[in-house]
Amino acid sequence: MRPFLAAAAVAVLSLAACSSGGRDDGKADSDSGGGNAAGSSGYTVAFVTHETPGDTFWDKVRAGAEQAAKDTGVTLKYSNDPDAAKQAQLIQSAVDAKVSGIATTLVTPDALAGAVKSAGTAGIPVVGLNAGIDQYQKLGALMYFGSDESLAGTSVGKRIAAQGVKHPLCVIHQTGSVALEARCAGVKSAVPGTENIQVNGADDSAVTTTLQAKLAQDKSIDYVVALNAQVALDAINAKQQSSSTAKVSTFDLNPEIAKRIKDGQVEFAIDQQPYVQGYLAVSSLYLYLKNGNDIGGGKPVLTGPSFVDSANIEKILPFTEKNTR
Repeated sequence: MRPFLAAAAVAVLSLAACSSGGRDDGKADSDSGGGNAAGSSGYTVAFVTHETPGDTFWDKVRAGAEQAAKDTGVTLKYSNDPDAAKQAQLIQSAVDAKVSGIATTLVTPDALAGAVKSAGTAGIPVVGLNAGIDQYQKLGALMYFGSDESLAGTSVGKRIAAQGVKHPLCVIHQTGSVALEARCAGVKSAVPGTENIQVNGADDSAVTTTLQAKLAQDKSIDYVVALNAQVALDAINAKQQSSSTAKVSTFDLNPEIAKRIKDGQVEFAIDQQPYVQGYLAVSSLYLYLKNGNDIGGGKPVLTGPSFVDSANIEKILPFTEKNTR
């Protein structure tokens, strides 16, 4: 695994990133290819995520997938829906279309199990990415690319516990997400006083209002752990409006969060390298279809956690602007 990851890392950093803007609907779909001409490999890969429209995190995942499609001549079919049942329908539609392979997030594994298993029955290889590290093999996915969310959460908890934090607020922005719940559980394992709060991640104003009310009501909250970059920005606004002294850190990285780390408004970010997740998911399917390669040897390939803070932000900032970090 290490030689492959090293080679992949070199490839990722040496290729020009292919960026995409946020989608306005929940079911964006596109064809992508190049390098060799689109589809010149003869393979079509369906790439299905639980992206919430407007969440810039997924621009990086999609950029990595599109670059891999260009490099391998794969035709890429991207689609997304944050509703678990609708995501399952997108996977089933890909099966019915007889694509060559499927890459999908597994954030709600129980809801997606039927569709993923139907792909296996149809002889279509599936790889998981981003969410579902503990469930992907049970569902029949061959490989997995992402972060160990429990480990990441525990790492955050230990880091803030060392700072004397007693009552962090962990903000879950999507109901039923096993990945987000694992992150907060990890934080709590190191800081027993951790409190979870549920917000609607699709509505920034609602997130800000909910957090503002909570921080104003409970002054013992000394830290806010956001689980994505946009929620962290909402938390900064809520902190200011409630006159809270709580510090803020976040999972995931975007150009705005990178700037906030540099100016001290965000303590650190935990980067799972979504560009790499998208890139490896598509390229691994290409290699499996072409050569029968199994990346990871039956184990998940970890793309994080990687801490970004004041010590390394100057080096990483340019990559955030290119949409590769």
